[in-house]
Formats: sequence, C-alpha cells, structure tokens
Amino acid sequence: MSAIQLTANGLALGASYALVALGFVLIVNATGAVNFAQGDLAVAGGFLTVALAGVVNLPGVVLLPIAMVAMAGFGVAFAYLAYFPLRHQPPATVFISTIAFGIVLENGANGLFGAAPRLGPPLLPGGPVELSGLILPRQSLAIVAVTCVLIAGLQFVLMHTQFGRRLRATAQDAEMARAVGIPVGAMIAWTFALAIGLAGAAGMLLSNQFFIAPGDGTNLMLKAYIAVTIGGWGRIWGAVAGALIVAFFETILAVLLSQSAAEMFLYLAVLVVLGLRPRGLLGETIGRRA
Repeated sequence: MSAIQLTANGLALGASYALVALGFVLIVNATGAVNFAQGDLAVAGGFLTVALAGVVNLPGVVLLPIAMVAMAGFGVAFAYLAYFPLRHQPPATVFISTIAFGIVLENGANGLFGAAPRLGPPLLPGGPVELSGLILPRQSLAIVAVTCVLIAGLQFVLMHTQFGRRLRATAQDAEMARAVGIPVGAMIAWTFALAIGLAGAAGMLLSNQFFIAPGDGTNLMLKAYIAVTIGGWGRIWGAVAGALIVAFFETILAVLLSQSAAEMFLYLAVLVVLGLRPRGLLGETIGRRA
C-alpha cells in the first residue's frame, strides 16, 4: 500500500471516529452523562445500512441520510428509555443504563446478523480515482468528504441558528435555559437525536471500508473517549483532532511499527496529554467532566 493510500485510509478512519466522538461530546455537554452505548449505536447504524442494502438497490450515498434519520429517531427513543427516567438518580445509574442498552444492541446484532464482520454498501460505485498520476481510494475520499459536510453542517446549526443556540444554552446552563423559556427536555432529546444520527453515519461509513461486527461497539466507544480526552472536552474541533490522532496511530504507525506497538504508543500519548494538558490539546469550553 502506497503512502498516499495509507494516508487516505487513515483520514477515512479518523473521520469515522470523529463522528462517534462528536456525538459523545454532544451528549456529555447536554446532560453531564456519558453514553457508553455510543459505540454500539454506531455499530447499529452500520448493520442498518447492511440490512437496507439487502432490501433496496440504492447507492450508499442515498442510504446514508435514510440511516441517519432512522438512527436519529432511535436516538429520541433511546433518550426516553435510557436517560430521562433516570436523570435525577446518581450519575452511575445512567452509566449503567447506557451500558445495558449497548449490550442489548450488541447481542441483538449478533443474533440477527451473526458474529462475523459484515461488508456495508460503498458510498460511491467504482474503483480508485486517478488524480495527476496518483491512484487514490475512492471510498476513503468519499468518507472524508461526507464527514466534512456533516461536521460543517453541525457547526453551522450550532453556531448560526436559533435551534443551535437553544441547544448550546441547554448544554451550558439547563436551569437558566428553562428560566428563559427554552424547552430543555426537548432540546436534550434533540441532542440525543443528533448524536446518535452521527453515530449511525459513522457506522455506515465504517461498514464498507473497514467492515463492521457486533462486537465492535466497545472498541469504537473507547476510541471516541480517547479522542475527546486528547482533543479536549466540549470542543467540536477537539474531538475531530483527537479522532485523527487516534487514526494516525492505528494506521500509519501500525504499518511503520506493529499493531501492538501502535496501541502501546497511543495509550502512552494519552497519559502524556493527561499529565501535561488534562483538559485536552485544544482546551475545554465547559468546565465540567462526567
């Protein structure tokens, strides 16, 4: 594999991790609770597109928004099942609730699809792209492009719309937001919808380029947690930067050294960041941590 192909694949993996991490950050900031099912929800999104591809003959770029809307709807249901009934209980209660839902999702996918990794539909048909004499993987480029569009769209919604301002007000101070008439419960439900919609997109993107298996949820959740720890809690671009760093270790460094060495250096890097910059490389906009 050429250096250019390896870099493109690393960017595609980092982009997928970034979507999982962004959803993770959205929920943490809005509720103060960690959604430990975020990785399993990404896997669910991947298997949803696998199932859809088996029923309808549509390209992945068309299936992607369908899967995202479906997963966003599931995100609202997830909020009312796993978070709202327990939000006034000790934080560990919500943690356990999300872990339990993740286990249910993992075993459900295992029962329906089997334990073997599955290949999802490609975003775009066709093979590699030739550009100025360089051979570039089409799917990796498509994954990076789609992720950039989704992140830019999320940034625009959060920063430049009334809906986004309500979401941010709820995340920053729920009591004050409620006092000025913002429907805090609805905003939290919308946050879950956005976060899990992004997780569904990540699962779909991963399912073709890197395959998807029912047991991948724990690994995705761990990588999302590492990404936001490295990049900085509360920042969109911190989560993105952290995800790209994680992908660098898993692709480029793994090829240069070995998979086990790359894993070792990744966790050493986490320890260094925690020691030198506990709030992450890009700081933290909200001074609380779940």
